[in-house]
Amino acid sequence: MNSADSIFKAIAHPTRREIISLLSVSACSVKELTAEFDMSQSAISQHIRELKDAELVTSDRAGLEQKYRLTAAPLKVVLDWSAQYQRFFDPSGHAWALVPSKKSTNRIDKKRRPGNSR
Repeated sequence: MNSADSIFKAIAHPTRREIISLLSVSACSVKELTAEFDMSQSAISQHIRELKDAELVTSDRAGLEQKYRLTAAPLKVVLDWSAQYQRFFDPSGHAWALVPSKKSTNRIDKKRRPGNSR
């Protein structure tokens, strides 16, 4: 079930994104992943199941444990989708066009207001 929707759904949750980050460094067991979070092993297993359904994670048996590792290729869907917004970034990687200008906020800084001396 490696559809774009399943991939975006899988990476939508911050815990799953953190699991992806951890697995990008090395393969881990559920026990090792659980040690990194303040949640139960069954909750981590559910997140791993969602990542496996999106084909972002595979597993190999290592003795009595399953070791999970990242399969990064499906993330190309995310990169391809986000490429349409690349024009909003300059070559240096700054997001100038996405940041609201100070003119549009119409906020007056109290420290700079005339007659407001300190």
